[in-house]
Amino acid sequence: MIERYSRPEMSALWTLQHKFDTWLQVELYATEAWAKLGVVPGDVPARMRQNAKFTVERIDELELITHHDVVAFTRCVSESLGDDAKWLHYGLTSSDVGDTALCRILVDTCNLLEADLLKLISVLKEKADQYRHVPCMGRTHGIHAEPTTFGLKFLLWLSDAQRNLERLQQARAVISVGKLSGAVGNYGNIDPFVEQYVCEHMGLKPAAISTQVLQRDRHAQYASTIAIIGACIEKMATEMRHWQRTELREAEEPFRKGQTGSSTMPHKRNPVKCEQLCGLSRVLRGYALTALEDVALWHERDISHSSAERVVLADGTILLDYMLSSITNILANMHIYPDNMLRSMSMSHGLVYSQRVLLALVKKGMDRNEAYGIVQSYAMDAWEKGCDYIDLLRTDERIQKLLSEEELKDCFRPENSFIHVDDIFARFDL
Repeated sequence: MIERYSRPEMSALWTLQHKFDTWLQVELYATEAWAKLGVVPGDVPARMRQNAKFTVERIDELELITHHDVVAFTRCVSESLGDDAKWLHYGLTSSDVGDTALCRILVDTCNLLEADLLKLISVLKEKADQYRHVPCMGRTHGIHAEPTTFGLKFLLWLSDAQRNLERLQQARAVISVGKLSGAVGNYGNIDPFVEQYVCEHMGLKPAAISTQVLQRDRHAQYASTIAIIGACIEKMATEMRHWQRTELREAEEPFRKGQTGSSTMPHKRNPVKCEQLCGLSRVLRGYALTALEDVALWHERDISHSSAERVVLADGTILLDYMLSSITNILANMHIYPDNMLRSMSMSHGLVYSQRVLLALVKKGMDRNEAYGIVQSYAMDAWEKGCDYIDLLRTDERIQKLLSEEELKDCFRPENSFIHVDDIFARFDL
């Protein structure tokens, strides 16, 4: 991933140095396991752990010759081991090392992403409670629907984030496996104890069955989870972009001193971070598709998945880490304008209370279809004429016969829409 969208802690997990460090741990634990089985002399593992060394530069040199990264790695490490080198990679195939190490790295990325999600959840809880009873306009199809509260919008996103946390934890459980089962997965040249020992020490569980590789539905679930979280970030960013439109300006992303919105128009305050997040979420969806296409391999394996995974797994985790940090910062520091929300609510001249009028007439005994026709006809007039809806309703004798002035006014009180808001919040222990 390019540096613009990378944060140091996550990026460090995907360096070549870290990858080879993790490979070496798999190799060293495997040698220890063989020693416990009496195959490798008992003094070898400690000596190997002390002496084993590599450099990324030397591995790169050897790969130019071998055209095989694991062979280049083992040859590089062997140069530091002397006679003990014959026990390095004993009974293993390349994917025993690479796949097990990759899953260990993916577990570590999950841990960072989980911490990111918990920070986002904390901010969403705070904002939801802070704006719990602040009225705003609810919209469907982009059109005024009925009043709601600004806090409920944050509460909805909180619910999304909590589900995403569960998804991530499930994906981590699925990816927390290793395999050291040999060239076709049947332990033809390796004892299952080696797999058990290595996985235990790497913080993983042995896969119940594998071929030469771990099955890629695991990785596809992980990449799909990343894409879903990204889609939920896009959902928030898209809503905020609408709030920031000049005609509304109900809320906007932070705009700091010294920041500019345009090279030619000094007045501009654009939702650039939210737009950025919407664009990046598309990248994550593309990565998920690639991971899904990696599931089907030839027989016990081919390497059509390998080249793609080097890009999508590393870049996907780095990118989501950046996106989670970015959306959390936006939400924590956004500018919110409740007065503008009230102004927006008044723009439709009270039309947003049409359902309440409809229901009030039905309660008084009017046929629903008749009531709907009456209420809608005056609503259309209010749209066209730009006049107050309640004033038009007052002129209808059919309504006057059923609803008193006070009953009609009661239909237009926004607080009636909020009587169950606290009940919804209670579901979240807020």
